[in-house]
Amino acid sequence: MSREPANAVPHVSRRAVLAGAGAAAAVAALDGSPAMAQPARVKLRLLGTTDLHVNVMPYDYYRDKPDDTVGLAKTAALIKTARAEAPNAVLFDNGDLIQGSPMGDYMAYRKGLKAGEVHPMMAAMNALDYSCGTLGNHEFNYGLSFLGFSLAGAGFPVVCANLHKIDGSPLVKPTLVLDRDVVDEAGNKQRLRIGVIGFVPPQIMQWDQGHLAGKVQTTDIVDAARKYIPELDKQCDLIVALCHSGIEGGERKGGEENAALHLSRVPGIDVIFTGHQHKVFPGKDFAGIPGVDSDKGTLNGVPAVMAGFWGSHLGVVDLDLQKGPDGWKVAGFAVEARPIYERKDRQVVPRVEAEAAVAATVKADHDATLAYVREPVGEARNPINSYFALVADDPSVQVVSQAQLWYIRPIAATMPGLNDLPVLSAAAPFKCGGRGGPDYYTDVKAGPIAIKDVADIYLYPNTVRAVKVTGAQVREWLERSAGIFRRIDPARTDEQPLIDEGFPTYNFDVIDGVTYAIDVTQPSRYDGNGKLVAPDARRIVDLRFNGLPVDEKQAFLVATNNYRAGGGGNFPGADGSTVVIEAPDTNRDVIVRYVVEQKVIDPVPDNNWRFAPVAAPVNVTFVTSPHAAKALPKGLKAAPAGDAPGGFAKFRLDLSA
Repeated sequence: MSREPANAVPHVSRRAVLAGAGAAAAVAALDGSPAMAQPARVKLRLLGTTDLHVNVMPYDYYRDKPDDTVGLAKTAALIKTARAEAPNAVLFDNGDLIQGSPMGDYMAYRKGLKAGEVHPMMAAMNALDYSCGTLGNHEFNYGLSFLGFSLAGAGFPVVCANLHKIDGSPLVKPTLVLDRDVVDEAGNKQRLRIGVIGFVPPQIMQWDQGHLAGKVQTTDIVDAARKYIPELDKQCDLIVALCHSGIEGGERKGGEENAALHLSRVPGIDVIFTGHQHKVFPGKDFAGIPGVDSDKGTLNGVPAVMAGFWGSHLGVVDLDLQKGPDGWKVAGFAVEARPIYERKDRQVVPRVEAEAAVAATVKADHDATLAYVREPVGEARNPINSYFALVADDPSVQVVSQAQLWYIRPIAATMPGLNDLPVLSAAAPFKCGGRGGPDYYTDVKAGPIAIKDVADIYLYPNTVRAVKVTGAQVREWLERSAGIFRRIDPARTDEQPLIDEGFPTYNFDVIDGVTYAIDVTQPSRYDGNGKLVAPDARRIVDLRFNGLPVDEKQAFLVATNNYRAGGGGNFPGADGSTVVIEAPDTNRDVIVRYVVEQKVIDPVPDNNWRFAPVAAPVNVTFVTSPHAAKALPKGLKAAPAGDAPGGFAKFRLDLSA
């Protein structure tokens, strides 16, 4: 397909040369020749979903309640409308289908799949008549056997060009040619040959090495495109790339996880469906990257779309195709990502209703999943609550750290340069009262723990990251966290509230793997925005690793989440530049898998952090849940001190030695 990419060096393909020659001949024939027939024009609409992650129903299984922001059953309504608007429509999927919600875990861990059985994700998609899909990185989380059974139930082909078996043969077809009869603007039937090629992040070999090592291998996305597209170009009128990879700028080095922008420079590609990053394009998510037109929806001039995640959007690429004597060319295009909901005054307002026919395909598995999330998947030996998370090492933070360490350590062990580094883990309490009120605390009882309980521990759909930092940066990271505490004046005898209520609790990181004390008689080294304001102040004292003072030049890996690693909270050592592991799994999913494997969890705090004692007697207080008194940790020198405004309870904290 002929197209001149904007802001890029034009490429000349076989089809472009032929089309150009035909056009020149047509112009030459105009002088003194009979009027020629107008060239055929076809309006072709390409539709795409991505990162569905087994979200068919508009339901949050973790919170066990309906959710109007997710679900292919909702996206199906957009698909229905889009097809009605443009009869020449082709529907694709861009990967990450069979893992990512409790329904996926139910199918893999509980129900299983046998030959002839259809995965609910495939059942829903079959009802929508998809034409082709590709593999996402999460397709491999349950192993190749489960993937094979899942794909066997798909009523559509799947392609992936940069994944092969060890013997070099493809795991699935690298490319595909779709023959489609379409109707042109004059009402005549035309035949289009649409080439489709798929890609997966090569990092799957790290993320799922336990399932994939010795069985398959990956290649660079751009290299694979250059290998297959020239031959595909000879066969087709149009080439669509299903790229389960995101959009990032910068110079290409090879092996990129997010390679869609680099892929757009490969000659022959006419449209790119991108994904993996759980963002939306066109849109502001990618504004300012050279080569990216975030308004028009192009990558180096190539139409591209990223349709959010979990069914939140439908990608729509409208092409105006014109047929010349020697082939078709793109005469114009438009790109959009249509949402299933919008927000008004912070409230979710649905734009569509779920399609009943699609919802019906998964009803039995949806009901079974509800039972699954409500039943125990493990056991908590002790209560997990956050009543005292701001004044003592805490079980709700401890279990997150333990799960992150369990997950990151084996990944790091496979990576040269990282496999010999000590691994720490940073986690923060999320539900700790504040504006959420006196009942806004994690409170998981000892005993059976269900999947939905994990949402009470970890609220956000963050993904796991690891950063490489120095001992000095670990110290500064903790100094930034310690900004949650007000300065305590040892000379005062009146009441002094300890917690700065304006400091978000999710920015109070506890780092496990080191031990340290916090001297709250010192001013905070950083202000609430993370700006260094007191360079001579040091709240973090007695910082040790393996019992010895931390060497400020020593390198550490710190497991955390994408928000923190990418600069959220403005923490020293965590600005995006220190990320060395970008894992594909959510922190919440990692906790679930950790519980499943451990069977019994016992997140007893190891008390790796404490307050430095204050020599003079001080009257220090903090507020917490009115239910906290029944869960006072052993060893914490705190006592109830009456009621506090807003329904909270006040406690007095003894900071003496």
